Amino acid sequence: MNDFGYLRPETLDQAVMAIAADPAAKFIAGGTNLIDLMKYNVERPERVIDITRLPLREITETESGGLLIGALVPNSDLAYDERIQSRYPLLASAILAGASPQLRNSATTGGNLLQRTRCYYFYDPGTPCNKREPGTGCPAIEGQNRIHAILGTSEHCIATHPSDMCVGLAALEATIHVQGQNGRRAIPISEFHRLPGDQPQIDTTLRHDEIITAVELPPSGFGSHYTYLKLRDRLSYAFALVSVAAALEIEDGKVAKARLALGGVAHKPWRDTAAEALLVGNAPDRDSFAAAADQILKDATGYTHNAFKIELARRGIVRALSQAASGTPQSQTDKRIR
Repeated sequence: MNDFGYLRPETLDQAVMAIAADPAAKFIAGGTNLIDLMKYNVERPERVIDITRLPLREITETESGGLLIGALVPNSDLAYDERIQSRYPLLASAILAGASPQLRNSATTGGNLLQRTRCYYFYDPGTPCNKREPGTGCPAIEGQNRIHAILGTSEHCIATHPSDMCVGLAALEATIHVQGQNGRRAIPISEFHRLPGDQPQIDTTLRHDEIITAVELPPSGFGSHYTYLKLRDRLSYAFALVSVAAALEIEDGKVAKARLALGGVAHKPWRDTAAEALLVGNAPDRDSFAAAADQILKDATGYTHNAFKIELARRGIVRALSQAASGTPQSQTDKRIR
């Protein structure tokens, strides 16, 4: 780990001024990802800006009937908040599917949004990696790629985004609120994370001089027909090979509204509105679920060790939609898939 300076601002304006003045600085809150990256010499900030004193720990009601979640709200507090569990249980379930209780106690809402990939090559400074050092290549394409992406890849990167929380937020159509030197702006979750393209080192559309202040949830939370299904190598403390956030509104025996987002398959949470449209107006049955799965995976491409993910995702989508339709969400306590 390299030497670095340390600063603890007391206000949002001070935090923005500090990050804007130092291109090599990084914000730190829970530190559950950044500290690991610093230990591995993947991240080498010249200054760490501690934002834990900023007033961003509240969950408040919005005028539209949704919720505004402060960027420093710990994942555990968010998952167990009564309003989240009753009105947005999909989000609570997604958070509880991730990490361990100890990590969820420290990890923050804003930090979760900014998690970096868990690609083996990205974490190893002794190997090339376009995400870590642009232009050096992507050894995962021909190497060990079992956990890597099957959608939205490029010749420069096939890494995946690791967050469970973000998959739930994608299905709920959350909005990310940020503040920078040019003021405040709101970014739809669908536009916050980006695909690798020819700049895989850039994970999000957040500018360097901006800080995440809150996440806004819309009024509709799909409280009855939902599930978060996480398929992984072991039942605890493992990243998803494939995860599925599914949410439905069912009226008169037909799907009135549908949301479907995948994790573990792309550089960002993957949502396909065309697949959702195939569900609307149809009976919530396996035929319509399979059609939606085929649509969302129509451009999926497997590599040497991860081609199995395509069929795994297809089956996971059908299973998740079946759980959501029947109102029997996947338990995050008893993680066995039923």
